[in-house]
Amino acid sequence: MLLNAELAVPTAEDLELVELVELAREVIDANTDAGPDEDGAHTMGSAVRDADGRMFAGVNLFHFTGGPCAELIALGVARAQGARDITTIVAVGNHGRGVVGPCGRDRQVLFDYYPGIRVLLPTMEGVRVATIEALMPFAAAWTMEGGTQQFDEERFR
Repeated sequence: MLLNAELAVPTAEDLELVELVELAREVIDANTDAGPDEDGAHTMGSAVRDADGRMFAGVNLFHFTGGPCAELIALGVARAQGARDITTIVAVGNHGRGVVGPCGRDRQVLFDYYPGIRVLLPTMEGVRVATIEALMPFAAAWTMEGGTQQFDEERFR
């Protein structure tokens, strides 16, 4: 469980993230293939923001083999359009389910490829923001060059 100090009340800059949440909601509402209380291949939307303030969105593609989550699709879309410094991410469920935290696989990908990324999360007090490091205490980082890395206490200070 995250400590209250690790879950930040959105700052003035974060309040701009309402646009990010809205983009994720719009993209899944426009593209879901499932009615309320139905399963579907496209039930989650995600949006990311880069350091330049540009926003990119994607939807999930559920498959029994573990198809990609909306967060990973949004990251791929951003990369394909030239974004290199992703700063913030959010996922939203279809049919008004609101902000949803990233799954374990997505958290590991974010931790490995986007150190310091800010993740919007649902809480009892509304949407809050945490860094990926706060969501992954004592995680083992992985790199393409070296595989799993030794614990780096500097990432968790």
